[in-house]
Amino acid sequence: MTDQPTTTAPASKTVLAAPFVSAPLEIEQDWIDYNGHLNMAYYNVLFDRGTDQALDLLGIGAGYARERRLTMYTAEVHICYVQELHLNDRVTISFQLLDCDEKRIRAYQEVRHVDGWLAATSETLSLHVDMNGPKVAPFPADIRAGIEAMRAAHAALPMPERAGRSIAIRRKGA
Repeated sequence: MTDQPTTTAPASKTVLAAPFVSAPLEIEQDWIDYNGHLNMAYYNVLFDRGTDQALDLLGIGAGYARERRLTMYTAEVHICYVQELHLNDRVTISFQLLDCDEKRIRAYQEVRHVDGWLAATSETLSLHVDMNGPKVAPFPADIRAGIEAMRAAHAALPMPERAGRSIAIRRKGA
């Protein structure tokens, strides 16, 4: 994805939305820092809330954890802060499933202001966990089928420009 607004269908209650786009979320007063903008920690909260909506569609949300004692843990995350958010801003969170295997999901997300501009991106690697261990465990067949359906739908999307980035200081002439 680029820093330009993406053109996606409105968020729907289907696993095949490509990418999935959350319902609008609002910035809360307690999230604003002494600089007058959204504190960096709360971008994670926004990404997490958007992910929760996507995981619910896949059947691996809060109910899954309660009922089946299986859940998702974040193993790695990389956030890029692009443009400041402020109190009263409303945003949506996109979720693009980049890759998966029998125990892991790699996803890319964007926080976009409801006016379309990009505020932040996140790339995550999440692990499927059996809470009785806790230990990393394969997805059950029914869950894996939904994840594979989403992966197939999202495979038609271009690889986001910001996916796969690493942190480095780039020096001139190097």
